[in-house]
Amino acid sequence: MKLKFNKINKNFGDFHVLKDVSFQVESGQIFGYLGRNGAGKTTSIRILMDVFRQDSGEILIDDKPFNPEDYKIGYLPEERGMYGKTKVRDQLVYFAMLRGATKQDALKSVEYWTERFEIAHYLDKKLETLSKGNQQKVQITQAFLNNPDILILDEPFSGLDPVNSQIFQDALSEYISDDRIIIFSSHQMSYVETFCDDIAIIDKGEIVLDGNLEEIKEDIGGNKKRVSSQNDNFESVLDNLGYKYSKDAKSYIIDLDNKEESNKLLKELMNQDVEIELFSAYKPTLQDIFIEKVGDAK
Repeated sequence: MKLKFNKINKNFGDFHVLKDVSFQVESGQIFGYLGRNGAGKTTSIRILMDVFRQDSGEILIDDKPFNPEDYKIGYLPEERGMYGKTKVRDQLVYFAMLRGATKQDALKSVEYWTERFEIAHYLDKKLETLSKGNQQKVQITQAFLNNPDILILDEPFSGLDPVNSQIFQDALSEYISDDRIIIFSSHQMSYVETFCDDIAIIDKGEIVLDGNLEEIKEDIGGNKKRVSSQNDNFESVLDNLGYKYSKDAKSYIIDLDNKEESNKLLKELMNQDVEIELFSAYKPTLQDIFIEKVGDAK
């Protein structure tokens, strides 16, 4: 499947929230949808789920108008919205039936996904009695109920310890298939880099960057090289050789005019008796890219 946002606009009174928002999501992979708080991510998602209607533009699936009623959609919101004083089983069955499952099918889905996320032994407990991490796993479970065609996950790792994070990662990797679309949103850029092939970054209601993440990194990295050395005089060597550079926590990032200068740089460093620990193409992290495009990643 291919889901396409095509020039979506949305206004709330005089506030233009979404401005010609366009991007596409391919099934069989996880799509990263990123932006600061208030950038327009949630509004986009609510339009996809038919909570809001766009003022103009269209959403297409396989080049046909998208009708949310024709697809099962699972949604994990950033803010918890389940019932603290209700037993876990009762509300999971309720959510599954609310999305169209029979009671029998709902019970089967609840049984499968609670086992998968290792919370089946909490089914008869009230949600408010569980730890923050287990409450989050219940939230995640409800998103997977009925095996949705489109799965939208907003900050799914919030509150999860490393063991539970790995359980979720494994389940998510298994869930990817050619006929499912997964949209993943998080401020934890390391998770987005781990899972996502394609991304879109929205800022102030506009898409400021989208495409394949690795290709974006290569394009932004340009002709830069990442070099590290234990030589105390390494910066002086670079200065004397006339190279422009910057430094991060890992190493030096050296600007080159073209790719052919790479061999020249390496030879010159070796001629200066520089002990080279790392010499590689520079690829910025997603955190670097995000900050460059929208400011602090908050």
